[in-house]
Amino acid sequence: MKKNKAIMGLVVFVLLLAGLGYTAAFGIGADKSGSASSVKLGLDLAGGVSITYQVVGEELPDKEDMSDTIYKLQQRVENYSTEAQVYQEGDDRINIEIPGVSDANAILEELGQPGTLYFIAQTDSAGNQNYIFNYGVDADGNIVPQYDLLKTLEELQADGSIVLTGTDVAGAQAGSQQDSLMNNTQYVVQLTLTDAGTEAFAKATEKAYNAGESIAIYYDGEFVSVPNVQAVISDGSAVITGQASFEEADRLASTIRIGGLKLELQELRSNVVGAQLGSDAIRTSLLAAAVGFALVVVFMIAVYYVPGIAASLSLALYTALMIILLDAFEITLTLPGIAGIILSIGMAVDANVIIFARIREELATGKTVQSSIKIGFSKALSAILDGNITTLIAAAVLALKGTGTIKGFAQTLALGIVLSMFTALLVTKFILNALHALGVQSPKAYGVAKEKKTLRILSRQKVFFALSAVVIIAGFVVMGVNQASGKSALNYSLEFVGGTSTTLTLNEDMPIEKIDSDIVPLIENITGDGNVQTTKVAGSNQIIIKTRTLNVEEREAFANVMVTNFGVEESSITAETISATVSSEMKADAIIAIVAAAVCMLVYIWFRFKDIRFGASAVIALLHDILVVLAFYAAVRVPVGNTFIACMLTIVGYSINATIVIFDRIRENMRERGRKESLEEVVNRSISQTLSRSVFTSLTTFFMVASLEVFGVSSIREFALPLMAGIICGTYSSICLAGSLWHLFRKKMEKKVS
Repeated sequence: MKKNKAIMGLVVFVLLLAGLGYTAAFGIGADKSGSASSVKLGLDLAGGVSITYQVVGEELPDKEDMSDTIYKLQQRVENYSTEAQVYQEGDDRINIEIPGVSDANAILEELGQPGTLYFIAQTDSAGNQNYIFNYGVDADGNIVPQYDLLKTLEELQADGSIVLTGTDVAGAQAGSQQDSLMNNTQYVVQLTLTDAGTEAFAKATEKAYNAGESIAIYYDGEFVSVPNVQAVISDGSAVITGQASFEEADRLASTIRIGGLKLELQELRSNVVGAQLGSDAIRTSLLAAAVGFALVVVFMIAVYYVPGIAASLSLALYTALMIILLDAFEITLTLPGIAGIILSIGMAVDANVIIFARIREELATGKTVQSSIKIGFSKALSAILDGNITTLIAAAVLALKGTGTIKGFAQTLALGIVLSMFTALLVTKFILNALHALGVQSPKAYGVAKEKKTLRILSRQKVFFALSAVVIIAGFVVMGVNQASGKSALNYSLEFVGGTSTTLTLNEDMPIEKIDSDIVPLIENITGDGNVQTTKVAGSNQIIIKTRTLNVEEREAFANVMVTNFGVEESSITAETISATVSSEMKADAIIAIVAAAVCMLVYIWFRFKDIRFGASAVIALLHDILVVLAFYAAVRVPVGNTFIACMLTIVGYSINATIVIFDRIRENMRERGRKESLEEVVNRSISQTLSRSVFTSLTTFFMVASLEVFGVSSIREFALPLMAGIICGTYSSICLAGSLWHLFRKKMEKKVS
């Protein structure tokens, strides 16, 4: 790169960084809102809409039907936000909380009246019309086509004209296909029916097809689609054509899905609720981010000199792009999400650390700086790609198969991975080459690797294996002791076990910060538990306090505290038992998603390294990390909630990256292995060569998490503390276990072959 070109390039980069930073912080529109302020926030940070539905009918609903309805509603409301929550309240009510929205009426209109979907034949058995085509006038005075129902639903049910109900539909998804005549793309809704629905629909479509009739889909008092029957459908799979766009097809599919609920619901109440956490939560999180970022920058420059400066500039660009793209992709951000992004800033330097270590190794052989930069990036490429693609595969599986928090975490994780590879492989390389062209060409400015003593890791593998086994077994023992002493094995939060939701009206409009400082400690004294969540109802003095399940005495003590200390009218206090927001189906989905992700990672590592032992060793190391952190949760009694899932997934992503780097070096050294060098020596040398990367990446990530622990609010600290344990554990397993496991498997298989 020539000097003039380098100057121009750096000027353009600085202007671009300044522009993106300004856009992220302040925006460029008339409102100057900025991407940071327009990112969709979760219920904990920005509030949203809370809707309570009552099950229609005098009898209490069946538990299985209630669970199925909650699960399907959860899938429906995730169209608004991956952080939306659906849970049971009392015996016959379902509560929905959707973050980032403020118009309850609009949500109610879009959700409609769940459980009232019917498939209606055009004519009854006697040939009488059930509905007719007509023209009407809409709100704007335009003439629009419409259908009119000629009978009541009771009459249609009685004469057999309702051929299916929503419960006969197993699934509905929007899609596209090619028109058989013109080969044009048309948008469709693909239906899958239950066994009972398949049989009934086969008879109905045979009648309609022979008569050239349609079968209407009637939902919440309106015709949502009236497709003509073009064939007899006997396999339980149907396609509805004629949608103008994918969005229209998706809306129809969503309507059919929510109409397939087993229970019929009616709205009981709806509220706009404020943020569960005050402005202090965001302020302290931003402070933690600033402090952590500063520590990472100082560390990188102190250790890597000029490359550290390049990495810091690249990291600043990464942060600005992350904020802008979160807004662009409309990813809902919760407090754990903020913590996850702050953590990703620390992890984003990982690729830079790998590259800089390679550059220093090349400089140590006497190569020029320019040549070392080129070779360093080339040699680091495979480790960076394999590590990040492995994690990206896991993120893709979690996004497709996971629900709720898992899906939101996967989106943020995938975005961070792509951005980190872009900034490390392209931006950092550009800055380094530009600085070199400007005259920064002394090897001392880049650092020269010193000859490293090879550590004898494998000679101590029995000690490491025994230590890990002791910690894991101790974790299970602690869980057993907790269970035997009347506690749960883990300290499950409201998201996992449910609790009591108490609604009351204060005599004044108390800010959430004051509620947390004045009211919450008194409630915690009653419950003996720090797991208390508070929410304000917008436009009123009403607040909602969620705690663990309270018995009669505790509910009375709760009421007495509020009446005595805050003058609350006892008649305004109501308490209801609420279910877990993480349903059994969601737990099952989470487990399936994580297992599927692990299998996909195993297959990819097997494919890339041509050796399944690498994949098996990596997965065992990941399992070890999960069990050790689980033991930490049990021993310290850190609350296990939605952040638990995010924490475990973060640790998995972090640990697999570190393991892949070591495996990549083993693979490389195996190709260059001398005749006299034993397999054990190759593994030990590989671990020693990558030791600085493992330690330095752990330190930069630890800086970010430690800043969360020091400056964050209590819910952030609950996330940061086990992450700190996970970082230490992940570093340990990568250095002390992964390579040893691979060596052990290889030696075992070689013995069998011989």
